[in-house]
Amino acid sequence: MVQVGNVIVSFDVLREKFSCDLDACRGACCVEGDAGAPVTLDEIAEIESLLPDIEEDLTPEARAIIACQGVAYTDPTGDLVTSIVGGKDCVFCMKKDGTVLCAIEKAWREGRTPFMKPVSCHLYPIRVSHFGQYYALNYNRWDICKAAVIKGEADDIPVYRFLREPLIRRFGQAWYDELELVVSELSKQHLL
Repeated sequence: MVQVGNVIVSFDVLREKFSCDLDACRGACCVEGDAGAPVTLDEIAEIESLLPDIEEDLTPEARAIIACQGVAYTDPTGDLVTSIVGGKDCVFCMKKDGTVLCAIEKAWREGRTPFMKPVSCHLYPIRVSHFGQYYALNYNRWDICKAAVIKGEADDIPVYRFLREPLIRRFGQAWYDELELVVSELSKQHLL
């Protein structure tokens, strides 16, 4: 692990290769698992404000769940997460040509909202943990992302570089620039 500011970064985030291959996985990360994506209270408020802009893209089941319990709930571990349909699918999932997409991101790409999607979704496969004043970034390995690992290895893209944009979104440009300097120094010392 390496520390950059108040963020502890696992060496796996720096060493492992990753590049999403949506053609291969078809968006499985949005419909697999047993809980929704982690969200903050600010993100919940943002999502609630854009519901009128995305409602037509949501399934009837998703709209019913949102009407009943809201856009998020507290999971068994105590984390706030997006609501889910059928015990696994994020309520914001939509399908197009057999691929699962995010209705929130679709609205953002179409210029209908300034909010892209929850930062935890944008950062995947990095998972962020919070411990007092420190954050920890860990690489979450998942079988459904095997194609992303193969593509990342073929293109020689480490996880942190693939996730440059969301890391900057979450921690800032200065933090990311410092991370690049740290990686450069570790590489010179053959520690990566």
